[in-house]
Amino acid sequence: MTDSEMPLNTSSRVILYTRKNCHLCEDAKQVLEEHNLVVESIDIDAFPDLRARFDTCIPVVEIDGRIRFKGKVDPVLLRRIIGR
Repeated sequence: MTDSEMPLNTSSRVILYTRKNCHLCEDAKQVLEEHNLVVESIDIDAFPDLRARFDTCIPVVEIDGRIRFKGKVDPVLLRRIIGR
C-alpha cells in the first residue's frame, strides 16, 4: 500500500499554533485541511506562555498531543503520521 492509498485518521486532534499575518501558518493550515483534518488554530500571541515557547518556531503542528511539525508541514510525513 502506498502513502496515497493509506486510510486517513480524520479523528486526530490537530492544533496549529499560529499568529496573525503568518504566510507559513496559512500554508500549513491549507496542507492539513487538504488531508481532511479539522484544524484548531491557536494564536500564540494571545497566550504569553505559548508565545515564549513557540515564538520563532511557528507554525507548529500538534497531532494527538505530540508536536509533529515546526515551520513547515511535510505532506508525505503527514500522510504517514495520520495514516496509521
